[in-house]
Amino acid sequence: METVNIRNPGMYWDIAANIHFPPNFDAGKRYPAVVSNHPIGSCKEQTSGNVYGTALANAGFVVIVPDASFQGGSGGKPRWIEDPEQRVKDYRDVIDYLQSLPYVDPDRIGILGICGGGGYSIKAAIIDKRIKALVSITGVNFGRLMREGFSNFDPVGALEGMAVQRTTENAGADGRVNVFLPASVEQGKAAGITDIDVLEATDYYRNRCPAEGSGTRMMFSHAAPAIAWDAFAFAETLLTQPMMVVFGDKPGGFGAYRDGMEIHGRAASKHKEMVVVEGWSHYDLYDKPEPVDKALERLVPFFRKHLGEAAEADRPKAA
Repeated sequence: METVNIRNPGMYWDIAANIHFPPNFDAGKRYPAVVSNHPIGSCKEQTSGNVYGTALANAGFVVIVPDASFQGGSGGKPRWIEDPEQRVKDYRDVIDYLQSLPYVDPDRIGILGICGGGGYSIKAAIIDKRIKALVSITGVNFGRLMREGFSNFDPVGALEGMAVQRTTENAGADGRVNVFLPASVEQGKAAGITDIDVLEATDYYRNRCPAEGSGTRMMFSHAAPAIAWDAFAFAETLLTQPMMVVFGDKPGGFGAYRDGMEIHGRAASKHKEMVVVEGWSHYDLYDKPEPVDKALERLVPFFRKHLGEAAEADRPKAA
C-alpha cells in the first residue's frame, strides 16, 4: 500500500489517499482501477480501505481510497465539513490523478462507495462518464437523510438554525460541531435510542473499528447545502453505467434499504443488479465476514466483467 497526497491544478488543498496494489503488482502493466469511498463520518482506514479496498486489490484491481476534504488526512478548513458537492468533486479529482498513473488504464475506472459514500458515488457516476462501473454498498442519499432524520424532519427549521449559527460564528463565536453518535452503545440505549443503525454505527465506530481520522461529526453551520442536495437527481436519464446496489434486508433509520430500492428502479442503466443480503443490516456490511463475503461474491465478478483484468502496457516499438 502507498499513501499519496493529491493536488491537481485548480485544487486548494491536498486529498490524502491510500493506494492498494494487487498481488505481484507489475508497474509495466495497465490495471483496471476502482475508487473506494468511505461513509459519512468515516475515513480511508476503515471499511472502504481495510475491507473493500483490500479485497478488490487482492482480486486484481488497483484501488485508491481517498479521505474526504475537511476530514481524515485530507486538507481543507474548517474541519468536519460534510459537503456533498465537494465530495463528488473530490472523487473526480481522484480520477484525474488515477488517469495520470502509467499503470492504470484510464478507460477502465470504476467506483464503489459505502453508506453516504455510496450516494456520492452514484452522483459522481451520473455526471462523470469516465466512470465505467458503479457499486453502492448499503448506499444512502445523504440529502434525503438530512431532510428527514438528521433534521428531525424539520429541514426549514434546520436551515434557519444553521443561518443563525453561521452569523454567530462570523461574529467571532466558536464553531458548533454536531457529533452523529453517542459515546457508547450503552449510553445510546440509556438515552432511549432504539434505532438499529444508530446503535450498530456506535458499535462499529467506537468498538469494532475505531480510527484516528474518523470524525463521525459535522460542522453545523456549513451543512445547509446538504439539505438541498439529491444524490439521485436525473438518474432516470443520466445514470447509464452498469450499476450494482448491495444492501441488507434489516432496514434501519438511515434508509439504505429504501434508497437501494429507489435508485435501482430509477437508474437508466441497461445493466443493473440489486443484491439484497438476507438477514444482515447496514453496519454488518461494513466488516462482518459473512455478509461482506456475500457482497464480494457478487461485486468482484461485476467489476471484472465491466472493467476487465490487467493487461500488458503498450510500449513504443523498436526502431
